[in-house]
Amino acid sequence: MSIVCGLPILECVYCLACARWVWQKCLYTAGHESENWGLATAEEFENVPRLCRLILFGYEEDICNPLWAPPGGYGINPDWVFLRKDYEDTLGRVTPYMIYLDHDNADIILAVRGLNLAKESDYAVLLDNKLGQTKFGGGYVHNGLLKAAEWVFDAECEVLRELVERNPNYSLTFTGHSLGAGVVALLTLVVVQNLGKLGNIERKRIRCYAVAPARCMSLNLAVRYADIISSVVLQDDFLPRTTTALEDVFKSLICLPCLLCLMCLKDTCTLEEKMLKDPRRLYAPGRLYHIVERRPLRLGRFPPVVRTAVPVDGRFDHMVLSCNATSDHALIWVERESQRALDWSKNVISLDFS
Repeated sequence: MSIVCGLPILECVYCLACARWVWQKCLYTAGHESENWGLATAEEFENVPRLCRLILFGYEEDICNPLWAPPGGYGINPDWVFLRKDYEDTLGRVTPYMIYLDHDNADIILAVRGLNLAKESDYAVLLDNKLGQTKFGGGYVHNGLLKAAEWVFDAECEVLRELVERNPNYSLTFTGHSLGAGVVALLTLVVVQNLGKLGNIERKRIRCYAVAPARCMSLNLAVRYADIISSVVLQDDFLPRTTTALEDVFKSLICLPCLLCLMCLKDTCTLEEKMLKDPRRLYAPGRLYHIVERRPLRLGRFPPVVRTAVPVDGRFDHMVLSCNATSDHALIWVERESQRALDWSKNVISLDFS
């Protein structure tokens, strides 16, 4: 009887918790986290659209006759593709990837594709993690993504060493999208820890561009490697902000109210200071580049701007309630808006000089 009498009270508490969470989230927009960051220059951001197109190029079955080229084409020379590996080659350990010799930009590029919703092995990689499960380099990293990165390093170490020694003036760039972004971020950590295996390549020749990455490393590692790792996030993208267990996110594709319930209770009952001070908590890696092209209470898209920082606080810590949270994760939109942002930045510079 006492339990039955307490049900209305529990219902009221639940409703208040949900209302509080919704009110907080409705007031929170993607521009808040980067509003005090500086603007990225065209020079430091110019590689991003090109690398996005290279990752997209990796999805083409016939690279000599591409079917899904973005407006203006890929700008990729098929003859410079040094190596391609598909799921049959990777045995499900990692998503397909390619090595491309960009002679125009003096760059050796390893590009890793993102998660394939139809591949169970990709889910196994992304969901293979628990809070504080894996230590690496004085911090914590995502267990499944680290294993995928180590597999790629073991498989391609000799190839990369040969290319680095054959092209001593070329940079070594790792890039990927979504799950692939987390893999290349941790691959960069593995490479830096094993420079001797790549012919003692200098750290300054190594770069990583993680596009729409999963949260894959603790804050101390994210800051320590900010000189060579960059994360690119388009507006409201959900994955770099996903602080709940990834299992819950993918379950929410079937039952979104379940996720909202869990997040309501978690946000209501857990002190934010406690969560942010947890050294095991994972974050988007390196320097952050935030592409902002929509404004609160404004309709339509505006000329995008790119804000950048190496933040310790406000590193995409909260989900944003937005109908664009999933579409902003799509690589084709990141490529398009990053190119628009780059063109806009160059136009502003040319107008200033004129």
